[in-house]
This record gives sequence, C-alpha cells and structure tokens, in this order.
Amino acid sequence: MDTILVVGAGAMGSQIAMVCALAGHDTTVTDIADDALDRARDQLHARLDRDVAKGRRTREDVDAAFARLTFTTDLDAAAAGADLVIEAALEDLEVKREVFARLDKVLPPHAILTTNSSAIMSSQLADATGRPDRVANMHFFNPALVMRCVEVVRGPATSDATVEAVVALAERLGKEPVVLRKEIHGFVANRILGAVRDEAIFLLENGIASVEDIDTACRTALGYPMGPFELMDLTGIDIGYRAKLARHAVTDDPRDLPSRTVSELVERGELGRKTGKGFYTYDEDGKRVTEGRS
Repeated sequence: MDTILVVGAGAMGSQIAMVCALAGHDTTVTDIADDALDRARDQLHARLDRDVAKGRRTREDVDAAFARLTFTTDLDAAAAGADLVIEAALEDLEVKREVFARLDKVLPPHAILTTNSSAIMSSQLADATGRPDRVANMHFFNPALVMRCVEVVRGPATSDATVEAVVALAERLGKEPVVLRKEIHGFVANRILGAVRDEAIFLLENGIASVEDIDTACRTALGYPMGPFELMDLTGIDIGYRAKLARHAVTDDPRDLPSRTVSELVERGELGRKTGKGFYTYDEDGKRVTEGRS
C-alpha cells in the first residue's frame, strides 16, 4: 500500500489525501475540475501553515508531505499505479458506481477499492467491478486531519485479506480502525449520532427547547465537544440530508426521511458554516455570530 489514490478533492478527500501523505505515502488526489484541485491545495496549505505556526507540526514534515502529494484531473493515469483507492466523491450511488467501474479497468490487479461513504455500502458498488473481494468501506470522520476513528466495513464479498490490509493502512495513518463484521446502513458512529440528531430535531420541532439550549445540554450534561446542531453546521446540513435519503432508499421507512427542518434548510441553501448560515449564522471566517434558531 505504498501509493494511494484519493478520488474527490472536497474537504474530506483533500484532508484524507494529506493524512496519507503525512504518513509517508505517495498520494494523488483527483477531481474533475482544476479549480476544485486549486481550492483544495490552497486550503491544505492554509491549514497546515496554521499547524506549523502553532507548533503542532514541523515545517519539514509538512513540506515533505506536500512533496509526496500530487493533484490531477487525469483519473486514469493516477489509477494506473495505485495500490489502494479511497473514493470520496459526491454521495450519489450512480456516480460512485461509474467511478468504481472506470477505476476497475485501469487499476493494477492487486489494488483495493474503498469508499469513504457512510451512506452507501460497498456491496452497492462491488458488482460494478471485477474485484468484489477487494472492495470495502474505509470511512474517515470530519475533519480527517484530526479525527482518529476510521470505520472499516466489509461487504458480503470482501476478503479477509482486504480487511486486514485496510486496517493496517488505517493504523499506519495514525488512526484507530473500528471493524464492522457485516454491513449496516450508517455503520456504528453515525447510527448513534443519527439517533441523537433525530431526538434533537424532535425536541426543536415540538417547541421543547431552542437550538442553543439543546446544544448546551449536550455539551454540559453529556460531555459532548459540541452539540448536535453545531455539529450539523460544521459537517454540512446537506451531508446529513443526503445520508437520510440514501437510508430511506434502502429501508423505505418514512422515519428515515429527512426532517421538515433539515429539508427546509437545504431548500434555502442554508447548509451550515460553508454557506454562512444553518442552524446558526457565521461570519466569513466561520466564526458564529448569532444565537441558534428558537
């Protein structure tokens, strides 16, 4: 697993790629647009420069990581020499299946295909390839440069050797892998988190408490580093919205549909910190400037 390919240069994909490069792996991050790659490069430089300024990393380690990191729109060329792929593209099943089918044709025979998705299971992607035994979920958490957990999920066809290789890579990246013996939608952490979010939305929509008070209770009574509404704003309200839709597509259970509140925010384009407004309002630096919705 010397050479890693990360597909998708969004916030998760770019940070996953940097995690790999910092751990000593030659890493390529691809996207369909040059401006997405430029934005990812600039954001990584800004974030790592702050880490150096605060003494969290050395300038030598950061420079060496960037020397191992390549940005390109040429997916086929990048895949030709990759040992393992971490797909972090749009949370859309058909898009991911197209990416996996294309990669399968150009990757070396030994290469492993993983998806960072927690909403789409690897069994939904494996049959788009000729290597279903070498397909798994490798789910990082946001922000990937900080969060230590990685969920490794085997599909029905995933081999023991693939699980072992993905776990070993996660450990080399300095993460703590959690292995799921079989698939379940949402995996471990997000199923628990989803239950908390659903209850928080219930309390809000039924007029029990405000956004800010619910978040405060979770922080001060339960010891959460941030409340559920703060976390939804941080990760992107649209991410949870699409995850709900994906779960509903599998279960057909109306309880798995996005809530009225979340749906309305997505319809208005109020997606959290990245748009400047969600459950809270933020300034251009991402600092919260208003109290939460009542």
